[in-house]
Amino acid sequence: MSTKNLHWVEQNVSLGTAADLEYSTTVLRAVQQGMMGGPVVRIYRPAPTVSFGQQDVRMAGYERARNCSQQHGFTPVVRRVGGRAAAYHHGSVVIDHIQPENDAMFGFRQRFEYFGQLVTAALASLDVAAAVGEIPGEYCAGEYSVHAVLNSGRQIKLAGTAQRVVKGAWLFSTSLVVEDGRAIRDVLTDVYDALDISFDPQTAGSADEARPEITVDDVIDALLVQYQHRFVAGGHSGHDTYELTETSWSRLIDAIPPEPTKS
Repeated sequence: MSTKNLHWVEQNVSLGTAADLEYSTTVLRAVQQGMMGGPVVRIYRPAPTVSFGQQDVRMAGYERARNCSQQHGFTPVVRRVGGRAAAYHHGSVVIDHIQPENDAMFGFRQRFEYFGQLVTAALASLDVAAAVGEIPGEYCAGEYSVHAVLNSGRQIKLAGTAQRVVKGAWLFSTSLVVEDGRAIRDVLTDVYDALDISFDPQTAGSADEARPEITVDDVIDALLVQYQHRFVAGGHSGHDTYELTETSWSRLIDAIPPEPTKS
């Protein structure tokens, strides 16, 4: 096994709603070009956002859905990866894992399983009963969604995942709702109604509904523990060991400047 450096970066200053989303692609391209010499894990708390998929844009109700987002105080953006509309806010955490890989398509499906298990293990360490799998009626339905099971037996979606692959690197992104699930339910109820897509609002929620008083900071700490445990002993591929380095946000920005804002 060879030892590689893994940069753990907690973003403490927003670039702007759309710019935060676009910066993921900027880092992906930089890692693809070998600029960081290893994987980058970028953690940030997003501004209130409804992230629409490419299919949503083609729906007759898309403009109405955008207006609904704004009325709830959520900025509408369009992401490059697949899926349907998803919402997140300051009570959420986005985890972008960007990794160089000679054959980036190899292990594509296994990465969904691996990171789903990593997130559920972090939640389990905080006494949240979580599992991987789609639940009926969820928003942005996906086979590898992360959901929690409440004491009542009700299942709520907590996290969605997406993946993007380029030659020589891949990006795996997870958006996890930790606090204030009601705001997510409210905005998505109106957005999905506008798009005329079936959605059960009771399937949307947050981790603090499964365990009251849990915070975003608690979840970030639990994720860091999982990374420290898993990536010193083989990482995602099982063939490498990693030295996890906590890298400041300002240092990442200096190394990989954001793309200029398009006018």
